[in-house]
Amino acid sequence: MQHNKLVVGIVAGEASGDLLGSHLITALKAVRPELHFVGIGGPKMKSAGMEVMFPMEKLAVNGYFEVLKHYREIVGIRNKLREHFLANKPDIFIGIDAPDFNLDLEVVLKNNGITTVHYVSPSIWAWRGERINKIKRAVSKILCLFPHEPKIYQDANVPVEFVGHPLADMLPEQPKRNEMRESMRLPLAAKVFAFLPGSRQSEVRSLAETYIATAKLILVSLPDARFLVPLVSRETRRIFEQALYDHDGEHLPFTLLFGHAQDAMIAADIVLVASGTATLECALLKRPMVITYRVSKISWWLMKNKGYLPYVGLPNVLAGRFVVPELLQHDATPQNLAQALLNLYNDKYAAAELNEMFTTMHHTLRQDTAKKAAAAILPMLSHA
Repeated sequence: MQHNKLVVGIVAGEASGDLLGSHLITALKAVRPELHFVGIGGPKMKSAGMEVMFPMEKLAVNGYFEVLKHYREIVGIRNKLREHFLANKPDIFIGIDAPDFNLDLEVVLKNNGITTVHYVSPSIWAWRGERINKIKRAVSKILCLFPHEPKIYQDANVPVEFVGHPLADMLPEQPKRNEMRESMRLPLAAKVFAFLPGSRQSEVRSLAETYIATAKLILVSLPDARFLVPLVSRETRRIFEQALYDHDGEHLPFTLLFGHAQDAMIAADIVLVASGTATLECALLKRPMVITYRVSKISWWLMKNKGYLPYVGLPNVLAGRFVVPELLQHDATPQNLAQALLNLYNDKYAAAELNEMFTTMHHTLRQDTAKKAAAAILPMLSHA
């Protein structure tokens, strides 16, 4: 391959990876403008100047059965990409998240002498560490978003760098609640709850009825409370609207939003949030929260037997202890959720304490992630 152009193979599998990837491409090009990026990415990476061989949507399937349904197509894409990179060896390969797709590809590329970087540690702290052996075979270096992760890799002799979390760079340290309420036409004195049922259809299906019943119980204690429900797609909105209709909730003070999850959290006093990255957004926006989640019986059984941390929510994982309540699976009853939310709402001391803790967390995670990731990768290119 001609080396007047340095080639970077790169693969991102979903929207969060597209964002990370676009920032990284921009940061790397600022130092080495001659770099050429090729692989799988989304619209943001493409507009940052990447050559997209396959659109990212092909990989962005969630859930066990969805993955099975698209399995042959996904494996076919991985095989084509592998052949391409073995025939036209890139100077470095960067896999962004998507561990099920990227780690297998990285193992082959590394065995063939290509330097490989995996950006975003799989949550091996939440699922037993058997994955670490595969990671060791797959990567020349791993870039971690959270400060508790590097030790796991250092102990296994895997080269690692902590680069911080991009959300901490993007979100304001002091969210402006009053301005947000004014722009959303909410009274400044209103008692506002943000209810986030997750972004996947399956999550909204399993939580909508519970969320509605929880709101009814809160209204018994706080008759003038109101509820903001951000939903990411037409389909998830339809599911929630149907649940309101089915469970006599049409008269309830619910405001359904298209997206705007961060706005809803900023405007809210308290947040009920389905586990996932939204729990971290909520912490960075300094909002007291109750974390909940519900999955199928079999998925829960598998998770219970694999996990070795007592908590799943990122704020608790990062704090190393329970700082916000988690009510999962059988514990996620309307009674339990309403009680936990009301306790937090009434405890101004707890809210102040969380604010302080979340601010510290924000400072730890704010590292100018894209720049730091680029700085970790550039020396690995210097041989090229």
